[in-house]
Amino acid sequence: MAQQGILIVVSGPSGTGKGTICRELLRSNPYLKYSISATTRKPRTGEVDGINYLFIAKDQFKTMIEKDELLEWAEVYGNFYGTPCRYVLDQLNNGQDVVLEIDTQGAMKIKDKFPQGVFIYIIPPSLDELADRIYKRGTDSLESIKQRLSCVSNELVQARNYQYLVLNDEVPKAVQKIEAIIAAEKCRSERNIDLINSLCHANYTCEQHREQPNI
Repeated sequence: MAQQGILIVVSGPSGTGKGTICRELLRSNPYLKYSISATTRKPRTGEVDGINYLFIAKDQFKTMIEKDELLEWAEVYGNFYGTPCRYVLDQLNNGQDVVLEIDTQGAMKIKDKFPQGVFIYIIPPSLDELADRIYKRGTDSLESIKQRLSCVSNELVQARNYQYLVLNDEVPKAVQKIEAIIAAEKCRSERNIDLINSLCHANYTCEQHREQPNI
């Protein structure tokens, strides 16, 4: 039986570069699959529907909630975000690893349902650096930026609920750390029970390893 895929959940405050890290992680590791979240917020410059997010109306989002079509959902900064469940479950059952980039509210809901998932929190080198990144990004209004920065301290407290912290001082280094985390997780004994059982129940006898006579 193929090993079930690993759900890799990546979170962090706005401006930490988690989106950039996930894109580079996926580019460098084509075996990883990306789960596209649904959201009711407006697309930012350069974002494409169906690639960055599924941009939908609030009424449609609420219908998905009623039909239990979301693995998790949350309201963040006045907008709704959620993870369509069918794609994620199908990929995991087929042995594919799935990367999910979501906020801390959604991540904790996922953790309740998938405690075997891998939860990674991205942190900035400093709060000054974080603020500078958000301002330079130029995709948010001044009001939105102030709102995001005011929530940073509360968001960082949530980091203690994650298994791993990755400092994003340089994107390549952060990606390498996450790759190492995934490699280590694949070696955990509880993820390899089928392999252990197959070795323990193998019908092996010493006769199979008897030295063959020289000719």
